[in-house]
Amino acid sequence: MKYVVGDFVMSATAWMVYTCVRYWLGGEMMRAQGHTTLWHFLQSPNVITGIIVFPMVMMVVYALSGYYNEVFRKSRLQELFDTIESAAVNSAIIFLVALINDMASDRKYNYEVIFILFALLFVFVYAMRAHITNGISRKIKNRILQFNTLIVGSGIDAYRLGNNLNTMTPSIGYNVVGYVKMEDETPVEQLRGKTCEMQQIESVCKSRNVKELIIAPTGFDTTAVLKTISQLYSLDLPIKITPSLSDIILHRARISQLEGDPLVDISGCSMSQRTRSVKRFVDIVVSLVAMILLLPVYAVLAIWIKLDSKGSVVYKQERLGLHRKPFKIYKFRSMVNDAEPDGKPCLSTDDDHRITRVGKVMRKYRLDETLQFLNVLRGDMSLVGPRPERAYFVDQIVERAPYYTTLHQVRPGITSLGMVKFGYASSVDEMIERSKYDLLYLDNMSLFNDLKIIIYTIKVVIKGTGI
Repeated sequence: MKYVVGDFVMSATAWMVYTCVRYWLGGEMMRAQGHTTLWHFLQSPNVITGIIVFPMVMMVVYALSGYYNEVFRKSRLQELFDTIESAAVNSAIIFLVALINDMASDRKYNYEVIFILFALLFVFVYAMRAHITNGISRKIKNRILQFNTLIVGSGIDAYRLGNNLNTMTPSIGYNVVGYVKMEDETPVEQLRGKTCEMQQIESVCKSRNVKELIIAPTGFDTTAVLKTISQLYSLDLPIKITPSLSDIILHRARISQLEGDPLVDISGCSMSQRTRSVKRFVDIVVSLVAMILLLPVYAVLAIWIKLDSKGSVVYKQERLGLHRKPFKIYKFRSMVNDAEPDGKPCLSTDDDHRITRVGKVMRKYRLDETLQFLNVLRGDMSLVGPRPERAYFVDQIVERAPYYTTLHQVRPGITSLGMVKFGYASSVDEMIERSKYDLLYLDNMSLFNDLKIIIYTIKVVIKGTGI
């Protein structure tokens, strides 16, 4: 809240100062427009509208820049660059929306007002941001502000790491409050009686208000560590590992800090904070527009499904999403009612007798999945991302392909690279094969690649090659 309020106050102040400077620089031009005094200029409807609207526009730009995504342990250099970029973007928006029609024949004046706007936005906003960041940094270094941390591991490496984090000066924010014994691991003498079992980790995290997890096993086994990570994702906490383990996460290392023991964050995707924010913004806008445009199609499908077979129009099924968090996925029902009477999950095939006549048409053109735009709006899914699966199948996949768990670093998607390159999977073997494409996507996530996948998906829908 300090960053948000600070940005708004400083942006509004910078805009007010700029408005005054603009009047003084305008001189004869302003008086020719009837603004005989600064007070008269400030009372004009356009200026009042700008004072109210533009700080709000600036806040949207700040939010999309990803600046508010991570509050603590901010990089000072990254903060500087983020502020410069945001000031430049805001200056360009304001110029195109409000100033371009007021440009004078004197180019020097035009350049001056644009540069002054940029400089004021940067100086005012950065001064407040740096002040807040410095205050937080001092509190962390002096152990006034700490984050309860659980180390997953009970060997000598875990003990040394925990002891170092709790005693190092200055502090980098970790307050190690406990250790977790991994499967087949024998705790070192110093940690006897101070560890808990993996089965207890959820209750321990709640009782000790744990904010972060660090995996530090001694003599690790790749498969065991990946399975451990799979269990930890469901806690929805930041997960970090020591550099010696980073190679098991497909070499996508993002070092959290340079002081002390460098730790690699594996709980989020490789996208920058800015790209993540823009991706989410695009998800919301596109899904909202798509659902409005598809309302007539939804109505026709609902009537068609009702006339074709008994049962509900909408089918809900539990899937695993970001950090293995369960959610209900929405689809138009394409199978007969009670398609799994014994309750055992069963994958469909091309000639599955359970698929209704309407269902075959919907699956061919992917119409049954258009309701998942609602999941995107709710935050369960993204437009593009690995396809979400049921826990029943995920457990089988992870047992045979432990690397699959890394796909839970991101929101699942309505479409994916695996869907456009491989298609529907009718067995666990095919799911594992398709996941290789999703892993490739995970290593190359970008808005441009998302756009290409969406274009390929549209081609699949138009050609009717969904099945």
